Amino acid sequence: MPIRFDAADTHWRVAPLPGFTRDQHDWLTRGGSLTAHLRTLGAVAVRVTRETVAMPWADEHAALDVAPRAPVWVREVVLSVDGTPFVAAHSIAPLAASVGVWQAMRRLRTRPLAELLYSDSSVARSALVSRRLTARHPLYRLAAREIDEADGAQPQALVARRSVFERHGAPLMVTECMLPALWAHLVSASSTSQSLHATHATHGTPRAHSREHGPLEHTASRAHPSPRAGLANASASEHANPPRHDLRETSDANAALESVDHRQSKADR
Repeated sequence: MPIRFDAADTHWRVAPLPGFTRDQHDWLTRGGSLTAHLRTLGAVAVRVTRETVAMPWADEHAALDVAPRAPVWVREVVLSVDGTPFVAAHSIAPLAASVGVWQAMRRLRTRPLAELLYSDSSVARSALVSRRLTARHPLYRLAAREIDEADGAQPQALVARRSVFERHGAPLMVTECMLPALWAHLVSASSTSQSLHATHATHGTPRAHSREHGPLEHTASRAHPSPRAGLANASASEHANPPRHDLRETSDANAALESVDHRQSKADR
């Protein structure tokens, strides 16, 4: 199910524009539930910021194939992870659909929209599209309210993704704007993971040139000497310390020879 675009709107693209980071490209193109993906980062909470009847934005009515001033039902929420806002989401459905096919979205309150979208096999989803949002876009202005002042000046642009869900021919469009705190969290988590990996690589495995001096190797060599080493050690011990009975036998033989030589000398005289 393709999203129907206004021919003049070239901002939303299926393939993310060059210049996005690896994390941004990943999260802008991930299928499935964004809420489920956020849960892998921590505890997710949904805060509803607005639910009302309004008119679609300039880049929305063409995608929904409705008149520019046709009334729509709007639901706006903030998704936080462990208390920090990570995503500002804006969802709309034609007003008639919001009291018909999509009427359940009016009763969600703080439950995520994903409960409706991914639990019904009759729901189809379009391809994901994404773009940068500048201060002129209404979703940027909504998202900017959630950016912590401690993070400094407002960013020049935010990134967002969008898709249309369709059930029994009625569309519902979801636009999700990722906040700077999400990217900061992913960078921090990646740095921590790399640091732990480097520490494990450095301390967990002995270096190649010192493996023969490792405690396991020393213990094993003492407890279980090889047969070849045992034979070599025994041979060296015999040369250094000859058996006592060999010395006595050699002394007795020498005494006997001296006695024979003495008797032979008397006979010659």
